[in-house]
Amino acid sequence: DLEYLSVVEVGGTKLRLDFDTGSSDLWVFSDRLPVDQRNGHAFYAVADKTSAAQPGLSWKIAYGDGSGAAGIVYTDRVSVGNATATSQAVEAATSISVEFIQEHSDGLLGLGFGHTNTIKPKAQPTFFENIKHALREPLFTVTLKKNSSGIYDFGWVDRAKYAGELQYVPINTTRGYWEYTATGYAVGTGPMVDMRFQSIADTGTTLMLMPPAAVAAYYAAVPGANLNATEGGWVFPCTSALPDLKVRMGDVVAVVQGQFINRGVSMTPGSAACYGGLQKGSETLSIWGDVFLKSQFAVFDGREPPRIGFAPQ
Repeated sequence: DLEYLSVVEVGGTKLRLDFDTGSSDLWVFSDRLPVDQRNGHAFYAVADKTSAAQPGLSWKIAYGDGSGAAGIVYTDRVSVGNATATSQAVEAATSISVEFIQEHSDGLLGLGFGHTNTIKPKAQPTFFENIKHALREPLFTVTLKKNSSGIYDFGWVDRAKYAGELQYVPINTTRGYWEYTATGYAVGTGPMVDMRFQSIADTGTTLMLMPPAAVAAYYAAVPGANLNATEGGWVFPCTSALPDLKVRMGDVVAVVQGQFINRGVSMTPGSAACYGGLQKGSETLSIWGDVFLKSQFAVFDGREPPRIGFAPQ
């Protein structure tokens, strides 16, 4: 469950891209990368796209984990299933960090808000912004699964994919994220603890990152858990049955089952210690990645004002 990849047709080439609600760039491996950096990856052949080139435009993106990429810009047809943007800014990588060379993805498809797109001198709209006017409804939904394939749906809400009722939270788009205010958390059957902190729903992040005090309170309920300086995070006995985590956003409470926080990822082969799916993040922004989203059916609603909806899967 490190990342979830989807097949996207970019200028006639099928690429496996990581859909990322935490960024706003659609960038891909290209034939402008050294051959040894693109071995094992499908790539966008810019040599065949001279008419699609956008001279004077460039891009450079850095992600929170220290990875990054940069390159040049083309305009081309991009399709996800039946949804097609006929004139999409495609960012062709001419340099990438080692993390992407080692991963299975052929690039990223950003689903954040376009005003933070990194193309210079002028930011370009995201794929979702380019297609949402043509969708039945201007939204997309995310259904991620543990140890299994997930599903992104564009333009409709599939009632069969969630239980109960959808509850919506208003979004602050200033920083380009699907950002909302969390107002508390609870560990297991314990009481709700009031705590106000900004959070984002981020499909491009594997873990769930929360304020250090909240994370410490969670692992205090896990026998044998400790903050491991060598590993740079919380670890616990792999056989532990972890408690659920409840997070509150105004009137909305979402439950993250302990089974998703125990990702079963041991520190070293044969080790009895596992690295937790919940880890401490910054005080100013919590990142609720795939560990959180596997517990929820999420609706990213692009109507004005934008909002995000959650319901249990």
